[in-house]
Amino acid sequence: MLFSQVDLDYNADILQNYMENRGYFKTRTSADSISKNKRAKALYTVTTKKQFKIRNVSFPSDSTAGQLEKDIARLKRRTLLKSGNPYDLDVIKAERERIDQRLKNRGYYYFNPDYILVKVDSTVGNYQVDLRLVIKDKTPDEAKQVYKIDKIIVYPNYSLTNNQDSIKAAPAAVEHYKDFTIIDSAHTFKPKIYDRTLFFHRGDTYSRWDHNLSLNRLINLGTFKFVKNEFKPSDSLKNTLDVYYYLTPQRKKSINQTTTAKTNSANYNGAEISISWSNRNTFRAAEVLSVSAFGGMEIQVAGQNKGYNVYRIGGETSLVWPRFITPIHIKDSSAYVPKTKASLSYEFQKRIKLYALNNFRAQFGYLWKNNVHTEQQLYVTDINYVSPASITQEYYDRIDAADTTQKAALRKVIQKQLIFGPTYSFMYTNTDLKRKRNTFYYKGTIELAATITGLVTGAKASDPVTILNVPFSQFAKTEQDFRYYLKLNEKSQIATRVIAGIGYPYGNSTSLPYVRQFFIGGVNSIRAFRARSIGPGGYIDPNQNSNSFLPDQSGDIKLEINAEYRAQLYRIFHGAVFVDAGNIWLWNKDPNRPGAEFSNKFTNQLAVGTGLGLRLDLSFLVVRADLAFPLRRPAVTEGSPWVINQIDIGSRSWRKENLVLNIGIGYPF
Repeated sequence: MLFSQVDLDYNADILQNYMENRGYFKTRTSADSISKNKRAKALYTVTTKKQFKIRNVSFPSDSTAGQLEKDIARLKRRTLLKSGNPYDLDVIKAERERIDQRLKNRGYYYFNPDYILVKVDSTVGNYQVDLRLVIKDKTPDEAKQVYKIDKIIVYPNYSLTNNQDSIKAAPAAVEHYKDFTIIDSAHTFKPKIYDRTLFFHRGDTYSRWDHNLSLNRLINLGTFKFVKNEFKPSDSLKNTLDVYYYLTPQRKKSINQTTTAKTNSANYNGAEISISWSNRNTFRAAEVLSVSAFGGMEIQVAGQNKGYNVYRIGGETSLVWPRFITPIHIKDSSAYVPKTKASLSYEFQKRIKLYALNNFRAQFGYLWKNNVHTEQQLYVTDINYVSPASITQEYYDRIDAADTTQKAALRKVIQKQLIFGPTYSFMYTNTDLKRKRNTFYYKGTIELAATITGLVTGAKASDPVTILNVPFSQFAKTEQDFRYYLKLNEKSQIATRVIAGIGYPYGNSTSLPYVRQFFIGGVNSIRAFRARSIGPGGYIDPNQNSNSFLPDQSGDIKLEINAEYRAQLYRIFHGAVFVDAGNIWLWNKDPNRPGAEFSNKFTNQLAVGTGLGLRLDLSFLVVRADLAFPLRRPAVTEGSPWVINQIDIGSRSWRKENLVLNIGIGYPF
């Protein structure tokens, strides 16, 4: 830029002002310039002395002042202005904002921070200042008054395009319910939803907290597309406000259809089509009824299970109420509307040439959020019934021909299973805070199956109790998923994850039911190993190198550790270097699977893999390709489980046996 465009005095004044705002009141600032060879430099000299610090802070007296001054005086205990701290104008502004927020929650609707004046006395000596908070003389009278709520008027069918028509109402369209006046000629919603959602009632003192809470709850109902409100002075009562809510509903009924393609490290490729129908106001109280159906297939193009394709069809019906449905009243004050959910689902899974499974599930429970970072689910009833069908002779022949190590695993898949009991999960995440350097994700789940039923019936595995001729499963299971993200800079980060899970079968069961067991390996797990091919423990499947059909490996205990360095390469292209480790184990010793049980030597049975990843990050969609290979195999017959010295990228046979390509949607964790 041209030096003639530089205003030396103006810039010097800015520096002077900045230093004074930080408490350096005796600062001297000067500006000069030098030029040489048609180039010029601006030189600014800032000479400071000691920084002024706060000696005393005085709030309005609560004995002789008006009500506003008294309320401000009561806020002194949590003031940001502390004796001994440096003078800082930004802290003073923050203190005014704090006081304004507190006053807004005490009814001072028309107050704002500019009405507070902080007088600074820098003549007290020894580089100290006294601060005195006062109310400006020109503060309007309405800002000094506490306001209460009078009328509450709700327009549930407000149109943004025909707003005047939405507001005009015939007498028949006006409905009074408790403290609310609802103007809705169609009677779209039952009035009780406003009593559950809005925190204002007639006669309440205005509160900014209740103001925002009501808006958040209306939005989180999921029924309204647009929500806004307005406060107007009452024309009948002094120091009161009438509040108006203008609500634009979403389309009541909708149909969505999605098609997805997927692949995994077990060489299965497939697609799934789903269609869902929703009614967002089923019983006129913002209930959401959803009905969905899906169909999909997975085909293995190469590998030991080639030809044994998997087909799935099913559906789910669910109903969500925007409240707690409980025998006792539970008061909720969260900005997020609690929900009660009931669902019924069915899935038919067919594995060609082998067997089919019918999976029925019914759930009833509660979902709620305390804040934007936490979410909890409690299903007081979760019933799961799995029944085999169409078991082929080929599958029976495989069981008969299998050795004792495989017979149990093959039989377990086609056993009838009945699981019921409560489940609970808690989730916390702050990964949405993009400016934080350290972010976390945590999800913990716990499931207690048939605990009371097992105690009442005295169930024991040696003589299992049945319901409808099916032995019910009795176990306790928990899984903990913890993730930590370290942001190195704007273009790179380190992501880590630890998953620990344990299931303890007891009473009526000696092992977890198949559908509740842990599996490991695959596109979102230990990527150097095929899906569900690791473990349990150090067990070695004698058929792992043959061409015969291999059942999935499962266990009662799981430990998985992942670390990944992610960096932006160029625009939407991102790269990654990762290391994965883990395994699964059995709780009880199985003579048919030696080495599969958990012991104090579990660290010697960890599978370890590493690799490189390339990701296409479109913000709304991430397409991922990870190429991985093993560093340590937990199941080896001889020699060291570490196979690092066997790495030979140039060998075709090594690449065929060890390189695993994982293609997925989204990041693995």
